[in-house]
Amino acid sequence: MIRRIATKLLLAVLAAVVLPFLAFAVFVDHEMAGRLSKDVVLYSLKGIAADLALRVDRDVEEWNSSVALLAADPGCYLAIDEAWRDEAGELEGESPEDRRLMRKTQIDQFNHWIAAKRGYDLFLLVDDEGRFVAASTVGRSGLGFAPEVNAELQSRSYAREVWFEAAKAGRAHRVDQISSEQCGLLPPRRPQTPLHPENFHIGFSAPIVWPRDELRPELSERFVGAVFALVNWSRVQEELDNPEVLRSYFQGLVGPDEFPSAYGWIWKSDADTILAHARPELYGQRVSQPPIALPEMTAAALASSWGLYPEYNFDGKRKNAAFRRTRGYDEGGFGWIVGVGIDNDDIFRPVRELRALLFKATLAVLLVSVLWTMVIARRTTQPILALREHVQRVADGDLGARVATASGDELGELAAALNRMTEQLEHGRAELIKAQKESAWREMARQVAHDIKNPLTPIQLSIDLCRRARDERSPQFEAILEQTLQIVGRQVAHLREISSDFHALTGARRDNFQPLELAALVEEVLELDSAWAQSLGVVITRAVQPVRVLGDRLLLRRVLLNLVSNALEAMPRGGALDVRLAQRDGRVVLELADTGVGVPPEVRARLFEPYFTTRSTGTGLGLAIAKRVVEDHGGAIELLPREDTSGTLVRVSLPTAESPA
Repeated sequence: MIRRIATKLLLAVLAAVVLPFLAFAVFVDHEMAGRLSKDVVLYSLKGIAADLALRVDRDVEEWNSSVALLAADPGCYLAIDEAWRDEAGELEGESPEDRRLMRKTQIDQFNHWIAAKRGYDLFLLVDDEGRFVAASTVGRSGLGFAPEVNAELQSRSYAREVWFEAAKAGRAHRVDQISSEQCGLLPPRRPQTPLHPENFHIGFSAPIVWPRDELRPELSERFVGAVFALVNWSRVQEELDNPEVLRSYFQGLVGPDEFPSAYGWIWKSDADTILAHARPELYGQRVSQPPIALPEMTAAALASSWGLYPEYNFDGKRKNAAFRRTRGYDEGGFGWIVGVGIDNDDIFRPVRELRALLFKATLAVLLVSVLWTMVIARRTTQPILALREHVQRVADGDLGARVATASGDELGELAAALNRMTEQLEHGRAELIKAQKESAWREMARQVAHDIKNPLTPIQLSIDLCRRARDERSPQFEAILEQTLQIVGRQVAHLREISSDFHALTGARRDNFQPLELAALVEEVLELDSAWAQSLGVVITRAVQPVRVLGDRLLLRRVLLNLVSNALEAMPRGGALDVRLAQRDGRVVLELADTGVGVPPEVRARLFEPYFTTRSTGTGLGLAIAKRVVEDHGGAIELLPREDTSGTLVRVSLPTAESPA
């Protein structure tokens, strides 16, 4: 006969081995396979988005630098000077080739840049009035422009172009994505496909300044013109279509003969307009509006410069994506949003295969183990249920309850221990109630003693001041006596209120919340402690605005007395106490800043605990009571170190009389 509970539990564990196996299967599925796989992919997406953004930034930086380098080349301002002199007739008598030598040289240089560099469609040189000086005559394909294109470039005035106005003001400028029709400088390269990347451009300009020249001092360091370059948008689209960046990285998620669904895109700085995409037909579409309608992606890109988009649906597929913002306009970039996305089907394909294997094995073990586990569980749980019933009766207060100890195994020993414990609880209940009553009275006595101490301090100081004035036969003795009598009278009334509250601590008193002028209460407390401050050499400054709060005047007065007393005690050798009261963001904020020694961080964290104090005198209840009162008023209190000097800043925040607590 099986009598030991250990044997019963061992059999139950052996029979229920399917449970840890099932837990392990779920863990591997969701944590190791699902979550880990997804986290790795999402982390990779963030890294690829950052890498793509860096590539774009490098391209833009290269184009900025190239245009700036051309603008600093002597050939540009010499070509402009040649155009001016030719127009003024200063070159008459020279051969036509000599009259256009510098401009022809500059055109050759522009054509060389287009052939040698990647992505340029056009270079344009204009003078200080926006008039044509020179331009490249060949495109990226190496073929020359049509005569009508050259004629149009030469006949136009560029004085009203934004990039020219920026150059005239001495600034480099960048023109965000623009179509060939909008630009008007070159015809579309793919007129049959309007949304083809080669039909779009970005522009870069730089001012040309004539350097210091002793021969022509009237032109020295003067704006003489501008260089403008058009870069074909296909150069940017190529960064997204590079298979080494996206598809090869995620090839391990799918089969060797399949292609992952990862692709990239670029949005305008507004995080809502598509500039580049694997599907060019989406150029210019708004992300937050139909047919795309993904405003949550726009919100995520606007909220951060780098991160993950929320999981979303696009083209009927669930996707995850990451983004990174490129350099802003002030940093030499466009502030574009570079994004990289992939279908969830690719992310979770390995997970689905592992999940099928795990759950097939789990199902087989489950079917074998369930019946045997049920039999063992029934025989094991019957005595446990009896123990549970006994514990419930004891929890309900029936300390006379006892449980039968029929078995000799561990459960029987546990039942006997519970019976002994119940008997001890029954005997200890009376002693506990007595100790709780004594503790409650001690707590009330300490709080009353703490509250009585605060009024006694200004009474003693006022009496000492009055006695000193009398002994010194001060001409202000009568005024000081009158002030002392008033202070003593108010403090005696306060002591009477405290004695009343001793009865209220038993539960008879209720908070008397009424609208009150907090500024007047602050002034009253500062006046009460003015004699104390004067004796310590503490200068009190105040900036108190009239504000109204809903609260108990007596309780708030005690909080203020305690805070001012703490501040004065922190400055035994004099100092300054700055009191500020104002309304901020719909709440009343009171700040008391002293120039005392300050409070260490490890001590500041415990100052609101009851009975904790750093002084040799006091009960340690002041700040604990203050915190309770402020929180009962719907406010908050905090102690902070002063940033401008040594000392402590106490900030109390309360709701206004018009706002809910």
